[in-house]
Amino acid sequence: MIDSLKRNKILSVGKPEPKNVPWWGEPNFGGWYTEAEIDAVVNAIRSSMHWSIGFGHGGHSNEIDKFENAFAQYCGTKHAIAITSCGVGLDIAMMCLDLEPGDEVITPAINYKASQMAILGQRGKVVFCDVDPKTLNVDPEDVERRITPRTRAICPVHLTGLSAPMDELLDIAERHPHHKHGPLKVIVDAARACGAGYKGTKVGTKGWLTAFSFHTQKLMTTLGEGGAITTNDSKLAERIRDINHFGGEYGWGSNYRMNKVQAAAGLVQLSRLDEMNNMRRKAAFRRNALLDAVPEIILPYEPSEYAHIYYVYPILVQPEWAGDKRDKILSIMEKKFGIVCSVTNRPTYLRWPYIGKMCGNPRLKVSEDIGRRLFCPPLHPLLNEEQELYICASLMETIDIIKQEA
Repeated sequence: MIDSLKRNKILSVGKPEPKNVPWWGEPNFGGWYTEAEIDAVVNAIRSSMHWSIGFGHGGHSNEIDKFENAFAQYCGTKHAIAITSCGVGLDIAMMCLDLEPGDEVITPAINYKASQMAILGQRGKVVFCDVDPKTLNVDPEDVERRITPRTRAICPVHLTGLSAPMDELLDIAERHPHHKHGPLKVIVDAARACGAGYKGTKVGTKGWLTAFSFHTQKLMTTLGEGGAITTNDSKLAERIRDINHFGGEYGWGSNYRMNKVQAAAGLVQLSRLDEMNNMRRKAAFRRNALLDAVPEIILPYEPSEYAHIYYVYPILVQPEWAGDKRDKILSIMEKKFGIVCSVTNRPTYLRWPYIGKMCGNPRLKVSEDIGRRLFCPPLHPLLNEEQELYICASLMETIDIIKQEA
């Protein structure tokens, strides 16, 4: 923990550069580019200039093939399909389920809205489940309680950069087969966990399919948008590619393809992903050491055999600090210190009116408690020690201010 003299000195100097720009809990550039990415992008553009080549798919667009092959190899899967976004990947996953009216998909309420929008978009029924308050990921016991004869799939999310408990979920899926379609499908939202580890594997290996995001805020990015789907099911991969390219072989489709310039940047980003994630983990461990003795907060949890990559740095306030006191932390951190902490995430049925209207309010006790206690100060691999000390000192000072007001 930072001693009081050092903390006061850090705060008296003020926020390091950039002083007048808010620091966001989810930084707007999750990774970073080097000259290698810039050179790859320029080369991809230059190689596309002739009228016989261009930027499309086909024999002259091997950047996309190379990226897909490299991403599949990285994740340890048979197939990877490059797409425009993780949201599209989840949409495609729900299309491939061929949902019928009343079919149910189980998904956590502590989540971003994308997976639930994908379920609703295919006229499925969203069934919310609760989360483990330590990991913030789906609680397998609660998932199992919510299975009915109409359940078609389980859709976990690797929420903050930590893998969901995949083996337990796959076991549940096998033990509760649908009467017509067999074992439940496990469809994974890995938007925030590219490169995370689970029991000796990378996320993306386990499950029916996994959708990844390469949005600008994510752990690697393909020029601000992009994504990929991984799967070990070859028939499923064929159907995904068909949907991804206007359909016709298996049914309806559209254009969800990544372009070759994005793929060129992605190849370089992928080659650097472990380096960036390892730096992110070191930054998180440094913060753990600085904040470990602050009694009002609970720091992130990493189970044995998992590799958390800290897409965000999730802190829970103690139960007695839930609600108003947590909200005061958010307000003071932003207004006094220029640090905008995210709440990643509140229950979606409370956060977005459309989801609440379409899916109802299941009143999940644990999820709603997490929504009142969670906050995420900015974390980035490139934060230097001075910046990290400022963030931690600001949080300690904020907590002291609130205690003095009580």
